[in-house]
Amino acid sequence: MNDLEQELAAEIPALRRFATTLTRHTANADDLVQTTLEKAIVAWARRDEDRDIRTWLFSILYRQFVDNQRRSSRHRRLLQWFLPSDEPATGSLEQQYEVRSALGVFDRLPESQRTVLLLIAVEGMRYKEVGAALGIPVGTVMSRVSRARQTYRQLMEKPQRARHLKVMK
Repeated sequence: MNDLEQELAAEIPALRRFATTLTRHTANADDLVQTTLEKAIVAWARRDEDRDIRTWLFSILYRQFVDNQRRSSRHRRLLQWFLPSDEPATGSLEQQYEVRSALGVFDRLPESQRTVLLLIAVEGMRYKEVGAALGIPVGTVMSRVSRARQTYRQLMEKPQRARHLKVMK
């Protein structure tokens, strides 16, 4: 085994533990570790040699996990409109309407605002983590969250346009 293989192999057990904790499923954790190792091998020559390899690998793994979650969440949300739900609906029709309206308003937020609000409110990331993940200063994250909350409140308070039914003869 060469140096690269030895260094990566030494970290696999720790990566698997971390991935299993994140995904809560062994097969998904193995896939996540494999993707992490593939990305590490491809980027090996470009990595900062002063950076600890373990930290670097965990960073790659976590970013990949977050990307997968985001992609999966988007995919699930799209599929819910096309596939019948196996789960019984909870709440009254009025509550279901309010939830769908709230999600619709969320989707109308500008992409930059929606992204930071999603990472903070849904993913539970800290402002500093969001800034590092998106490559923007913490102050920018804070202002986008503030504007997103303000815009969301305004959109929720704005009365929905009444839809008119077309009379067919």
